[in-house]
Amino acid sequence: MQRVLIVGGYGNFGSVISKTLAKESDIQIIVAGRSLQKAESFIQTLEAKNKAEAIFIDININIASVLNDIKPNILIHTSGPFQGQSYDVAKACIQAGIHYIDLADGRDFVEGISSLHSLAKEANILLISGASSVPCLTSALIDHYHDEFKALDGLDYGITTAQKTTRGLATTAAILGYTGKSFQTIINGVQTKIYGWQGLAVRKYKNLGWRLLGYCDVPDLVLFPKRYPSLKSIRFYAGLELPFIHVTLWGLSWLVRLGIIKHLEKFAPLMLRLSFMFDWVGTSNSAFHMSLSGKDLNGVTNKTITFELLARSGDGPNIPCMPAIIMTKKLAKNEINQRGAFPCVGFISRDEYLDELKNFDISWQESRFT
Repeated sequence: MQRVLIVGGYGNFGSVISKTLAKESDIQIIVAGRSLQKAESFIQTLEAKNKAEAIFIDININIASVLNDIKPNILIHTSGPFQGQSYDVAKACIQAGIHYIDLADGRDFVEGISSLHSLAKEANILLISGASSVPCLTSALIDHYHDEFKALDGLDYGITTAQKTTRGLATTAAILGYTGKSFQTIINGVQTKIYGWQGLAVRKYKNLGWRLLGYCDVPDLVLFPKRYPSLKSIRFYAGLELPFIHVTLWGLSWLVRLGIIKHLEKFAPLMLRLSFMFDWVGTSNSAFHMSLSGKDLNGVTNKTITFELLARSGDGPNIPCMPAIIMTKKLAKNEINQRGAFPCVGFISRDEYLDELKNFDISWQESRFT
């Protein structure tokens, strides 16, 4: 029996992970957060194979003492935003000898987890950062299709969310934190400065329609040039379903870029509340796409492979939660021997990821062009 502590386990992503892992016969979940009442109420709704527990945790106050008291085997950290967050939770896991998995999407946070590699290896535990759509699903797709190219030159990909999807303050604050702020990506072989939520683009998704997209800062932009050195361009986008909300955020990005607004994330509570007012005109459908381009195996003809995924019925949040679920199952079954601290890259294959999504209203397709 593996005891799995889920920090933020009743939140938007944490609740998805809790509900899924509670059904595993070899796992007992412990739902933790800053509201013991919410945690206790939530575990009453679970179809748990083993009795779920609820505890109070504030990662800024009592994480080390709680780990010492309850002695879990694995900790899943879902309490963002991770941008600017310290590694105190991961370090507490090292001290307690507990495997650690987080859902971070912050570029510096995910890349920097490797600074704890020696300590984690010495403690004989595994630290995984970025167990989410990026960089886990995205790297799994590249690894799957990479050998179809003589040289993989470019990546153009993005996520468009559903208006009616579950969303929380941490995710909203994370997005607003880089809106209008500059960051680097590689374009035409050169590190280039771009700005969050700018680079306004439009894409038509099959069976979904047109969606607006804008530049988004993710760990991939710093991890992938090292992992796939032939890459010359990486463009990652994110988008909102309702065009007027997306364009409003695009406009605010210019106010940040021009220095008129310095910290847009402080408006996150207000903007989150306002966003819910428009759910009645939205849907529960979201999508992801990735186009990989480069030379074919003969090194002569340009080739493009496009993977597109569509999530309906509000099932989109299962996609970013899946890496933490898969990694936890693997650790519980002793299927991972690696120890140390790593971004969540190369641990899960494309087929493993997609197999876990088959029970949801999620479909995917791929196409090839030369």
